Amino acid sequence: MSFERIQYYYEAGLWSKPMVKMAVRKGVITKEQYKDITGEEYA
Repeated sequence: MSFERIQYYYEAGLWSKPMVKMAVRKGVITKEQYKDITGEEYA
């Protein structure tokens, strides 16, 4: 799984914010990339 793929899934409505947050916790994407995808700070 890549940043680009996660971003695509989120924008397509296939992933929710909690799913993107889980990708940060698992080390797949960074907190900065979470903000790029969702527009919100990772909390």
